[in-house]
Amino acid sequence: MLSRTLRRTLTMIAATALTVSAVGACGAGDAVEAGSAGNELAGAKFVVGSKDFTENIMLGEIAVHLLTAHGAEITPKINLGGTVVNRKALLSKEIDLYWEYSGTGWIEHLKNASPIQDSAEQFKATSEADLAKNKIRWIGPTPLNNTYALAIRSEKATELGVKTVSDVVELAKTKPEEVSICIETEFSTRDDGLPGLSKAYDLNIPKDKISLLDTGVVYTETDKGQTCNFGEVFTTDGRIAALGLTVLEDDKKFFPIYNAAVTVRDETYQKYPALQKVLEPLIAKLDDATMQKLNAKVDVDGEEPGKVASDWLSEAGLLGGGA
Repeated sequence: MLSRTLRRTLTMIAATALTVSAVGACGAGDAVEAGSAGNELAGAKFVVGSKDFTENIMLGEIAVHLLTAHGAEITPKINLGGTVVNRKALLSKEIDLYWEYSGTGWIEHLKNASPIQDSAEQFKATSEADLAKNKIRWIGPTPLNNTYALAIRSEKATELGVKTVSDVVELAKTKPEEVSICIETEFSTRDDGLPGLSKAYDLNIPKDKISLLDTGVVYTETDKGQTCNFGEVFTTDGRIAALGLTVLEDDKKFFPIYNAAVTVRDETYQKYPALQKVLEPLIAKLDDATMQKLNAKVDVDGEEPGKVASDWLSEAGLLGGGA
């Protein structure tokens, strides 16, 4: 078993490599033969966007390779920016599609105050409302649920006796000096992020105990336990297991369900109805375990997202015989 120090070092190296490669990410990776899996999308042209964290970059790369394999001409805009940037780009026709999450759609884009606890009902409500209000189609959902969570290094969790978010609330009252948190900037402003979490749990964390960091740094700093004891994490992130972090139970079930799906303008969907058929076999294969494995290949092993995407699609039999 790797020592904590070595494990942390390897993960930090991988995170640095991802940061360098992702800055210029544009659908890189092993070349996929156009039409190798079929010609359902021959003549179609799509601009594919993605958010700026590992999983969404990976999903964007997967879409680029799969659609190419089915005959489409792709202009990749991978690692375009955060949620707001991609949504605006989709609505303004700067991009044609990107992967979004049902909880984000329901809370952030559709401005609902409370999540729906059943995943199927959450997706149905989100997709129907977004189509009716904004003419945005949701193709999905995937089985994977990349929800938010709070994590802490395991030995510190044992020391402090914390297993749930409610335990953190009590700790903030009895040992406030122990409640420090590392989060992304986006999480600090989202209704389904720290503001909503604080309100739902009556959790008060002083500003000087909140550190705003890049995604990869949140994990490594949470693991080191110097800048912060607690960190915001994504539950499908491969670094949770690699660093030996403990995920706290969201005992009030505040965080929504975040099933991934491809979002596309309805006019594009109507023009290219084969999109649904092409994406459905892929969507069925993207579960939590698969996504954790793919994320770990990038964040822990330091592999390129584009190569990981094309390799996995080939292994899954989704690129056809010519891949």
